[in-house]
Amino acid sequence: MLFPPRIVSVLLPQPLPEPFDYELPEGVEAPPGSFVVGPLVPREVIGVVWGERTVPSNRKLKPVLEVIAQAPLLPANMRTFIERAAKYVCAPVGNLLAMAMRSREALDEPPVELLVVASGQTPERMTPAREKVLAEAGAPLSGADLARAAGVSSGVVKGLLDAGALTHVERSLDPPFPLPDPERPPRDLTGEQKEAAGYLRDMVRDNTYRAALLDGVTGSGKTEVYFEAIAEALRRDPDAQVLVLLPEIALTQAVTSRFEDRFGVVPAEWHSAAGSAARRRVWREVAAGRARIVVGARSALFLPYRKLRLIIVDEEHDQSYKQEEGVIYHARDLAVLRASIEQCAIILASATPSLETMANAQQGKYSHLKLSARPGVAQLPSIARADMRHAPTDTNRWIGPDLAAAITQTLAAKEQALLFLNRRGYAPLVLCRACGERLKAPDSDSWLVEHRYSGKLVCHLTGYTMDKPLVCPHCGAKGSLTGVGPGVERLAEEVHTRFHGARVEVLSSDTVTSPDALRELITRMENGAIDILIGTQIVAKGHNFPTLTLVGVVDADAGLRGGDLRAGERTFQLLLQVAGRAGRADKPGRAIIQTYAPDSPAIALLAAGDRDAFIAYEMDQRRLVGFPPYGRLGAIILSAPSAEQANECAAAFSAAQPNASGVEVWGPAPAPITVLRGRHRRRFLVRSDRNVDLSAFLAAWKERVKLPSNVRVALDVEPYSFM
Repeated sequence: MLFPPRIVSVLLPQPLPEPFDYELPEGVEAPPGSFVVGPLVPREVIGVVWGERTVPSNRKLKPVLEVIAQAPLLPANMRTFIERAAKYVCAPVGNLLAMAMRSREALDEPPVELLVVASGQTPERMTPAREKVLAEAGAPLSGADLARAAGVSSGVVKGLLDAGALTHVERSLDPPFPLPDPERPPRDLTGEQKEAAGYLRDMVRDNTYRAALLDGVTGSGKTEVYFEAIAEALRRDPDAQVLVLLPEIALTQAVTSRFEDRFGVVPAEWHSAAGSAARRRVWREVAAGRARIVVGARSALFLPYRKLRLIIVDEEHDQSYKQEEGVIYHARDLAVLRASIEQCAIILASATPSLETMANAQQGKYSHLKLSARPGVAQLPSIARADMRHAPTDTNRWIGPDLAAAITQTLAAKEQALLFLNRRGYAPLVLCRACGERLKAPDSDSWLVEHRYSGKLVCHLTGYTMDKPLVCPHCGAKGSLTGVGPGVERLAEEVHTRFHGARVEVLSSDTVTSPDALRELITRMENGAIDILIGTQIVAKGHNFPTLTLVGVVDADAGLRGGDLRAGERTFQLLLQVAGRAGRADKPGRAIIQTYAPDSPAIALLAAGDRDAFIAYEMDQRRLVGFPPYGRLGAIILSAPSAEQANECAAAFSAAQPNASGVEVWGPAPAPITVLRGRHRRRFLVRSDRNVDLSAFLAAWKERVKLPSNVRVALDVEPYSFM
C-alpha cells in the first residue's frame, strides 16, 4: 500500500514571506519546531519545521536532508511570536526567524574540552616527577596545565596516561548557569516600595498576562522593587525564566552586580559586545530552560525561552529600544506582544514614561505603580535654568558664568561634577573659512564630525571615516578647515583650561570602546578618582555616583531642533534622567540647565519639577493632531540609486495608495537626509486612527506596487526617527 508523502513546511532564516514545502523521508520524524537542513539552490540551509501536512503536492518537492537531532525544538509560543511580530512590523517572517537564530553554533553538539585527572591506579614505575604530577591531579586539568602545576614536562603526563594512572574526562565549554537563589534577603524597602513590590508579586502569582508601569523618580529604587517580582517568579516555579531588557550595554554592566548581590549569581547576558562563544552558551541554555535570568539588550527578546514567566523593560521610554535598520521594530512594543503570547507578567519601568505607556496606564490597560521619593536621606536635585541670552559665554567657550561658578564651588567642596553634552567628537561641523563649504560624507547628506583625539572626520550615521584634510577639498585653501560648535572633546579642552588640576574624563562611545573599559571608568568615578566627568547620553542612565552633586547641561536646546514630533518629550526625558544623577547619596544635588529657550515647555516644566504638567501638555498637543498615543503613525521610505528613479518610484507608489477611511498620507517628500550611502531617499508619513490596522494598510500598499529590484522600500510602524 502506497502512502502519500509527508510534507513539512520549513521556515528559512531568509527574507521570505512564508515557509517552503519539503518532503520528509520515510521513517524520519521532524515535529513542528525541529531544526532541519534542506536544499535551497545552490546551497543547503538550516530552517525550522513550521508545520506538517499529508495532502499530496502537485509538484516534485526537494527532501529534508537532515534533522538536527541535538538541537532543541523551537517552542510553539516562540513560533507564534515570530509570526505575529513579523505581521506587526511589516517584515518577512523569515527575517524574524533569522533574529531568533543569531547563534547558529548553538545548534551543534555542545563543545567539550578534554582534561586529565588521577584514575586511582598506581603506575608500575614511580619517579619523583610522576609523584609531583599525581599530587596535582586531584581535580581535572588540561595536560599542559597539569604539567605546568607540577613543574614537569608534558612527556611525564603522557607517560602516566599511557600507564593508566591518569585518565581523560570531558568538560563542557558551555556549562549551565548557576541557579539564582530567590530566598536571599532583599535590601530594606520603604513603605512605598513594599506596596509596589507586593502588587508585582501578586501579578506574577496570577500566572497570566498582566502589565504594569513602575513609575518612579530617579533614584527611587525601581530595580529593588522589580527584584521582588523576579524572586516571586523563581520561587513559584523551578523552571521559570525571567527576561530583563535594558536599553544600553553600559547599563548591563552596571546592573549585573546588583543581581549578584540579590540572587547570588550573575545573570546570563545577551548583547552585541558578547563574543560568539558567550552567545552560543546563552542561546543553548535559554533553549534548554537552564538560564533562569537573562539580562540583555533588545535582541534578547528573540531568544527561545521555554517557560518565560516575567518580562521587565527597564527605562522603557528609551529610544535605544527602537531598531532602525534591518527589521525595524520597537522592543518595548514587541515585549508586550510576547508577554501576551506567553501569558506572563510584564513590568515597564521608568522615571520618565513614554506617552504611549502613560496613556495605557491612564486608560487602565496597565496598572500604574508610583514611587514618589528616594529612599533614605537622598533628595531629588534642584534644577535651575541658566538663560544664555542674558549671560552668554565668551567666544569659543561653552560653559556660561553660572555653571562655571557652580563647578568651582563643587570642586572646592571635594565633590564631583558631571557635564552633559549629547554630541560626540570635537566639533559637530567642519567648514572652510575661505569658501564656506561644509564637509559631508561623499555618499551621504550628513555632516562630518571632527574627532581631534584621532585626527579623523567621521560620519556617525554611516561610519564613513577619513583623515582631516590639510586643504579644503572644494576650493583648495590651505589650513582653512575649522570645527564649528562643541562636542565632548572640545568641552573637555575648555574644562582642562579653566579648571586647573581637576581630574577630567570623557565618557562616550568613542572614548570607551569595551565593556571592561567602561566598567573601569565607572568604578573610578564611583571611588572619587574623577572630579569632572564629561559625557553623552551614555552617562544619563543607571549610574549611581555617591559624591556627584552637580550636573551641568551644556546645551539643553539641542534636542528641541528639527521638527521631530517627539523632540519635546525626548528632551524632557533625557534632561530629567541626567539631572537625576546628582544627589543620590547623603549630599544634596543640583542641576544647571544652559538654554536659549528657557520658556519652552520642556525646559520650563523641567525646572519647575512638574513632570505631570509636561505630560499633560504633550498629551494635549498630540490629541489635537491625532498623533500617538491618540493615533498611529507609519513611515514608508523608498531609496534608489538616482534622484530621478527615486522620484519616479515615489510617484508610482503614491498612485497605488489603497482607499481607507481614517488614514491620512503626507508625501512623498525628500527625507531630511536625502542621500544616504549613495542612495536617494523619498518618504511618506502615514497617520491613522487608533482603530485602523496600520500594519495591514502599509503591507497591502507595498504589495500593490511592483518596483525595480534596485529600489528598496522600508516600512516603519510607529517611527521614532524622521531622518
